[in-house]
Order: sequence, then structure tokens, then C-alpha cells
Amino acid sequence: MTDRKYDIGMVGLGVMGSNMVLNMMDHGFSCIGYDVDPKKGERLRAEAKSDQVTTTGNLDEFVAGLKPPRMAMLLVPAGPPVDAVIHQLVPRLETGDIIIDGGNSHFTDTNIRQRAIAGHQLHLLGVGISGGEEGARRGPCIMPGGPKEAYEHIRPIFEAVAAHVNGDPCVTYLGPGSAGHYVKMVHNGIEYGLMQLIADTYDLMKRGLGLNDDELHDVYAEWNSAELGGFLMEITAQIFLKEDAVTHRRLIDVILDVARQKGTGMWASQDAMDLHLPVPLIDTAVEMRDLSGFEGERKEAARLLSGPAGPSRGDRTTELARLHNAMYIGMVFAYAQGLAQMQAASNHYGYGYALAEIARIWRGGCIIRAAFLERIRQIYQAQPGLTRLFLDPGLAAELSERQDDLRHIVRLGAELGIPLPGFMSVLGNYDAYRSTSLPANLIQAQRDYFGAHTYERIDEKGVFHTEWEPAV
Repeated sequence: MTDRKYDIGMVGLGVMGSNMVLNMMDHGFSCIGYDVDPKKGERLRAEAKSDQVTTTGNLDEFVAGLKPPRMAMLLVPAGPPVDAVIHQLVPRLETGDIIIDGGNSHFTDTNIRQRAIAGHQLHLLGVGISGGEEGARRGPCIMPGGPKEAYEHIRPIFEAVAAHVNGDPCVTYLGPGSAGHYVKMVHNGIEYGLMQLIADTYDLMKRGLGLNDDELHDVYAEWNSAELGGFLMEITAQIFLKEDAVTHRRLIDVILDVARQKGTGMWASQDAMDLHLPVPLIDTAVEMRDLSGFEGERKEAARLLSGPAGPSRGDRTTELARLHNAMYIGMVFAYAQGLAQMQAASNHYGYGYALAEIARIWRGGCIIRAAFLERIRQIYQAQPGLTRLFLDPGLAAELSERQDDLRHIVRLGAELGIPLPGFMSVLGNYDAYRSTSLPANLIQAQRDYFGAHTYERIDEKGVFHTEWEPAV
């Protein structure tokens, strides 16, 4: 090591950490990396081939190599590993230094860590990063939150390395505390919802309409070229062309139908419940990943439970057009539910979100980037107080025009015995929101009957209780 001071430090030199370092190097920033595995440091130095990048396995050397205020970014697994690194860093840092947690930490953990290190006169930024390995290398979407003064130190680096759309960097300061990690959590919840909807379309097209892998590729490629276009649709089209090196079949056809999760979608669902906010599509997507894991029980149920048989005999072209329109409504509701959750969280936790800005940075780099996000940005820029995305008059008219197709697709799935839980959830949410009268009055009456929980009336203010059982 020399006496040189580097612009930023990176703790964790796995694929994500190394790619972020190389991205920073490409934009003129120097970086010192730290990892307990010396081979990771060696690989990074060999790939960088520049004195702008160095690595060490000694934490004292790592901290000593940073320019003040020292900025140490962590790209390590969420949970205890983050706490372990912070515990080691804190006694080595000085007043005003900055720790940047770039992992998928739960926002409540970020709040706890921020309060803890604030007592040491240090700053912690909770930063969501989306885009995967390629995004980290070429330009991710970056979602930072925490002390504003600390963000200003890292802002030039983040704005340089982030993805850019129309010249705008896909990063912005999102708010105090855990604002950044909360946005990343909801981003992942929306991602779950969109993936479930796409999976629903795949199941209906394959089992119901009889499309083969080449035809599925063609449909998703066509959808990606217009209003449904986005990263998830793009990669879905590509997936159906990939050949398995072992069997020489299409790889999709040899992948087990069990989907895992790392928890971020579940966290989004759980906190929405804490906020008393309905996000049924996200809830359904989480539940379906869980259900997919019961493959043994599903096989037994298939043996015992009967259902309709045979593919659809309808006109394929017409059915695909209807499915396209159903997917459009589903996409709108996926984003709408996530945006509504962030708006509720902003009010409850004091984040101060500007939804138009969140839509703006999501247009590039992240997993849920899509052409539709520019429309969302414009809607919230014009109507910052809009409570639900689908209450925009123009968008509401579009959904109303296509809702018959959504109903048809849900009905088709039911007739064929093909589960379409994402679309069923969306249709239920659509109809519930447009209902001026819901049967919750019966639920109020039931609760008062069995538990004296009281109820409210439509003709008089206050709370009331009735003795429902006749006197004996």
C-alpha cells in the first residue's frame, strides 16, 4: 500500500461490488476495495488494470486509504453480515465519515443502524441498487436515502455511474432515514407482481392456447416492442429461445416449476398490511412463489381433484389480443399498488417522496424499467397529490375500454382450469375500487354480533352496539 487516498471504498468484492468498482473507475473515480477473500481482490485488480483501483484484506489499510470524509460502501448480503461490517468499521472511522449500505437491507434494520451510528457522529446511507450484475457494471438505478448532507458527498459518483435516460441520471435523493431502502423494497414488490402476471400469460398461452416456445418468443417480442415494453418483457422473449446444453431442448422446458424468493417482496406485502393498505397483486405473487414449493402436494392434488380438460378452441389471434389488453391493465395495477404503498409510507414514516421522481429514476437501469414509467412520471408530475394511479382520468378511460378483455381472460382461465391468480387479483381489485358499496357492512354486523366490536351507521355519526340475540 502507498499513502494514496482514494475517492471511495468498497466492502465486498463479489460480482456486484467488483462491477460497481469498475463502473466508478470508468467514470474517473478512484476506489479501494476490501474483502477477506484475497482471490476476489486479485481478480478485481487484474480486470481493472489501473492504478485507480486497489484492494486490501486489511481493514485498517482500507480505512487509511480513503479521502475524508471517508465513504465506505457495503455490498454484502443483507442481515448479520451488514451489522458485522459496520461493527468493525465504526471504531476505525472519524466524525462525519459515511457508511453506505448498498444491499437489500430491510428498511427497519436501516433505521436501527442509522440511530446507532449517529451516536458515533457518523452517517449511514441506505441505498437500494437495482439492475443486477450488468446494471452494476454499466449503469444501475440507485435509490439513496438517509442524511441529506451525507448524500451530497456521494452524489457526484452516483450520478456518474447510474443509468441515464434522456440525459437524466437514474438516481435522486429520496428522503431521510430508510427512504431509499423502502423504495427498493417496493420496487421488488412491483417486480414480483409483474413477474406473476407474465407467468400467468405464459401458462395460459402454453397450456390453454397451445403455443410452442418459438411462438411464445414471438408474442413476448411483439409485446416488448410497444406499450408493454420493458426489461422483464424483453428477457422473457429471450428466455424461450435459449437451448439447454445438456438435453438440447429449450432450457425453459427443463427448469423446475418452483420459484424461490429472498424476502423483499414478502417485506413489501407485510409492511403494506401494517399500513392497512391493499396490495393484493403483490400479496398474490408472494403467495404463489410459496405455493410453487409444495410440488409434492400439487402432484397429489392433481391426482385427487378434478378439473376441466382440453385446450381452448377459440380463435388464437383474438385471444392473444385480449390477453395483451389484460396484461396492460395488470401492469397498470402492479405499478399503481406499489406507488400507493410508497405514498402511504411517505406520510406514515415522513419520507417526503415525490412519486414523479421515483418513476423518473425507474425508467432506466432497474429490473422494472419499462416504457410505461414515462407515462407514470408525467401523470404524477401533473397531479402530485393523486391517490391512485388509475384515478388519472385518461388512464381510467383506457382501463375501462379494456376491462372486458380482462374479464374474458379470467373467465377463460376458469373455464380451462388454468390458474391465473395475478389476473384474478387485478380484476377483484379493479371491481372493489369501483364499488360504491362493499359488503363490509355485513362484516361490521358480524363483528358486533359475536364480539360487541360496535359498528358505524350511514345516517348518524358515532359508534353503535346492538344486542343481536333476542332476549330469552
